[in-house]
Amino acid sequence: MTRTLIHGGLVITASDEVHADVLIEDGRIAALAAPGILTADRTIDATGKYVIPGGVDAHTHMELPFGGTFASDTFETGTRAAAWGGTTTIIDFAVQSVGQALREGLDAWHAKAEGNCAIDYGFHMIVSDVNEDTLKEMDLLVEEGVTSFKQFMAYPGVFYSDDGQILRAMQRSADNGGLIMMHAENGIAIDVLVEQALARGETDPRYHGEVRKALLEAEATHRAIRLAQVAGAPLYVVHVSAMEAVAELARARDEGLPVFGETCPQYLFLSTDNLAEPGFEGAKYVCSTPLRPREHQAKLWQGLRTNDLQVVSTDHCPFCFTGQKDLGRGDFSKIPNGLPGVENRMDLLHQAVVDGHISRRRWIEIACATPARMFGLYPKKGTIAPGADADVVIYDPHAEQVISAETHHMNVDYSAYEGRRVTGRVETVLSRGVPVVTEREYTGHAGHGVFTPRSTCQYLN
Repeated sequence: MTRTLIHGGLVITASDEVHADVLIEDGRIAALAAPGILTADRTIDATGKYVIPGGVDAHTHMELPFGGTFASDTFETGTRAAAWGGTTTIIDFAVQSVGQALREGLDAWHAKAEGNCAIDYGFHMIVSDVNEDTLKEMDLLVEEGVTSFKQFMAYPGVFYSDDGQILRAMQRSADNGGLIMMHAENGIAIDVLVEQALARGETDPRYHGEVRKALLEAEATHRAIRLAQVAGAPLYVVHVSAMEAVAELARARDEGLPVFGETCPQYLFLSTDNLAEPGFEGAKYVCSTPLRPREHQAKLWQGLRTNDLQVVSTDHCPFCFTGQKDLGRGDFSKIPNGLPGVENRMDLLHQAVVDGHISRRRWIEIACATPARMFGLYPKKGTIAPGADADVVIYDPHAEQVISAETHHMNVDYSAYEGRRVTGRVETVLSRGVPVVTEREYTGHAGHGVFTPRSTCQYLN
C-alpha cells in the first residue's frame, strides 16, 4: 500500500491548529509530525492551505419519497456532490412505512445505497409506526450500528407520531442506548392553519412560512424535551430554525438534560425574504421547518457559539424547480418540502468564519467532530489523528467562488444560494486515503463509499 504525505498545510481540528505534515497509510492517518520529518511515496502539497477532516453531514435525504415525487439526488449523485463540497460521510434516513417493519425500510435503503456511493455512509431510521414489533426491532438495529431513530410531530397521515407513540419509543431508546431525533413542529395545529390559509385564497409559497409558526416549533420542542425527560432518554432536535425553539433547548441544557440541537445553513443564511420572492420563485425555498424572518439568524449563531446548538447539517432534500416544486402552483401545501445543500455546507460555514460568526476550530467542531461524536463515528470520522480514517480535505481559504446551479454537482436545477460569493473552496478530498476530488477534478467512483455501522451517542457514555 502506498504511503501518502500531505505536506505544508495548517492542520485544523476541533481542538487544535498546528502546522504539521500528515502521513497516510492503508487508508488511515498514520502520523502527524513537524514539517520535513516524514517521507512517503506520494506527496500532496498543501502549502498555504488548510488540512481539515472530511465533513460529516448527519442529515441527508437521498431518493426520499415525498408528496408524490422523489428527492432528485440519488445516492450516486448526492454523495458525489457531497465530496465536491468537502463532506466525506453522510448519515441518511431509511424510512419505515406505516404497516411495515423497520427491517423492510432499512433493507430498501441499503439496496438504494450499496455500490452507488462515492463516500462512506450510515443510516438513521425513521419510525413511522410505533408498535410492539417496532420497539423490539429498535434493539436489533442498535446492535447492528443503526443507533438513532427519527420521529415526527409533523406531517399527520404520513410520518406523524402522537405523544404516546413518541414516549414509547423514547422509553425504548433509554434502555437500548439509541438516540431519538425529533422533527419538532405541531403538525396537527399547522394543518388547521394551512386549511384556513387556503380557504382565504392565500396560496403563494410565502404562506408556507406563515402557517408553520415559530411558536408551534417552540411548543413542539418543549413537549419533546419533557417527554424525553419523563422517559429518561436523550433527545436530538433536528433542523432548529426559530429563536423560541433555541430558547427551549438552552433552558433544558441549563437544567442538565441530555438534549441536543441541530441547525442548517438555510436557517443561518436565508430567510422569509426568499420565500416571498416574486412569482413562484419562493417555492425554491420551501422546507420544513420553514425559513424564518432574518432576526432569528443572530440567535442561531449565538446558539452555535454557546453550544446550545451543537451541529450544522444540511437536511439535503432536493426537488427540481421545474417538474417537482411546481406541483404546488396555486397551493403552497403541495410544494415538496426540501432544499439542496449537501455541497454547500462546508463553504458556507467557512464564510461564517470569515464573517466572524464562529472560529476555525468551531467550524470543524460543528461540521465534522461533533456530528461524528453525536452519532457514534468518532474518532474514526471527524478528526485528523493517528488511527482515524484518512478522510481529509485540502481547503484553500483564500479562493473565491460564486455559488451557482451552473457549476454545482447536485442533481437539481437551481441553487438555494445562487449568486452568493464566498471565500474558501475545497481543492482535494481523500476518502479513506483515496482521492475523490483531486485539485478540483473528480477522481472518485460509485461504490468506493461503504456502509459504516455506528456506536451509540458518545456524549452519553
